[in-house]
Amino acid sequence: MEKVQKAFIEYVLDKGQKPASIFQFAKKMKMTEAEFYEQYNSFEQLESEIWLGFFEETKAKLEAEEMYARYSVREKVLAFYYTWFEVLKANRSFVLLNVKEIKAQGPHRTPQLDSFKKVFLFFVEDLLAEGKESKEVKSRKFLDSKYPEALWLKTLWLLDFWTKDTSKGFEHTDTAIEKSVNTVFDLIGVSALDSLLDLAKFVYQNR
Repeated sequence: MEKVQKAFIEYVLDKGQKPASIFQFAKKMKMTEAEFYEQYNSFEQLESEIWLGFFEETKAKLEAEEMYARYSVREKVLAFYYTWFEVLKANRSFVLLNVKEIKAQGPHRTPQLDSFKKVFLFFVEDLLAEGKESKEVKSRKFLDSKYPEALWLKTLWLLDFWTKDTSKGFEHTDTAIEKSVNTVFDLIGVSALDSLLDLAKFVYQNR
């Protein structure tokens, strides 16, 4: 499976586009169409597995770091984005071509990212639950369920920003990550407004 993904990426980089047909690609791989379909039902599914691989590589790198488990939830999210973009940077030429294709499909049809989105949402849901336990994340009725999707949209925004970033070492992307993640956690954490509302509630109940 990894061999097919690597060959697909190399083909896209050599030709500047994906193969015209599965038959053509399978022939180049010296395999039959049937053998290709035993692994993937379409190029989109293959691309989806590649994006999933980027996520899994990122998560493996994070979990290999001894200090990662001791990070705050905010620091874990920051570490995820910094590491994810390092993984993407090693595959930047392919990612740029693939993102261009994804954009052309429209914002509501992104099958290449479906598998990545699913595991990402599970990942951040676990982190947010950890954040509630550590009091880094404020539990807010009706809003809690929106937090993971908000972080997914933030991920898409950062990805788009990175594809356009021409700064040395992508330092502007690093700044965007830091500022956007800090803003998110300032909003979903306990704020001065929460403290004021808690005080008002206490005063009202004890008047």
